[in-house]
Amino acid sequence: MNKTICRKSILLFVLCINISKMNAQTNTDANRTLTLQQQRIVTISALTATGDSEQLKTQLVAGLDVGLTVNEIKEILVQLYAYCGFPRSLNGINIFMKVLEERKMKGMLDNSGKEATPLTDTVDKYERGRKTLEKLTKTPQAKPAPGFGEFAPRIDALLKEHLFADIFDSDVLTYQQRELITISALAAMPGVQAQLQAHIKMGLNTGITEDQLVQLANLTEIYVNRTQANILRKNISKKEEPIIQPDMMVRISELEIFPEYLKEYKSILKEESSASVKIESGVISIFPMFQKEDSTQLRIVEIYADNDAYKSHLQTPHFQHYKTAALKMVKSLKLVEMKVLDEETMLELFKKLK
Repeated sequence: MNKTICRKSILLFVLCINISKMNAQTNTDANRTLTLQQQRIVTISALTATGDSEQLKTQLVAGLDVGLTVNEIKEILVQLYAYCGFPRSLNGINIFMKVLEERKMKGMLDNSGKEATPLTDTVDKYERGRKTLEKLTKTPQAKPAPGFGEFAPRIDALLKEHLFADIFDSDVLTYQQRELITISALAAMPGVQAQLQAHIKMGLNTGITEDQLVQLANLTEIYVNRTQANILRKNISKKEEPIIQPDMMVRISELEIFPEYLKEYKSILKEESSASVKIESGVISIFPMFQKEDSTQLRIVEIYADNDAYKSHLQTPHFQHYKTAALKMVKSLKLVEMKVLDEETMLELFKKLK
């Protein structure tokens, strides 16, 4: 296996091992982790901000696959122009157009989603934007903004009238989703720590939790880099949870495939395992292998953050497709539940990659 790919796979293992319950939890626990849709909002925003076209295309597809609508993704990409500029916002929109066209050619019909509710508020845009900012910050907003607003009134007007009025007036996304977009973009870009700090506070005011911000930082490390992730971590008061979790779910799947379906099955399994690791933070590893002496004998190392992450995995569209398509191809299947033998050595191994 390519060394870079191997290191990245293990990094995914390390970073995702502390993901807690994925679904079927109480409302309090559910707020501890980003939903699959929120995770894709994070990755789409970060990759648009950094201009990583290849990974962005993958995450746009993943976003549609987990239920983000076309209009929601459009709104994400439009909002991002205010934070990372027109060029990267337009590049993201063009990539998204190609994604939709490719899916349409494959016969996939994506949900357009709701349109923005027509605005009936007659208050002037500056005042609307100022009031929106007061809701997000939970503090009074002077007119003009002290400092930069007094020095450059035009930028203060654009900030209030365009960003916090024109863009935030669209109810296609909630304020919480918009702050998730903003924090993700700012976390991915160097040199904007003051703005990141401000939007972390706004995000917390909309209901984003510190646990979710920790997970956002982990996703930033995976899809951007560790330096940027650590900048975000320094601004989060909550400490990261231990890397090795006692409720981690590990098992080996032992399969035998009918020879006539082997090529088709490998293709389906490769697609499913790749989507699971890229899209689901609770999926640490789905690592398929086959025996050199008999390629019909496959083994899959499966590692999930916990049992709820596994249950969530079973409900995803990519797993359901795999399950249906592969049913006739599998001659035998045995699931072997495993326990970690030496957690201390595992931890030392991961430390070497830092």
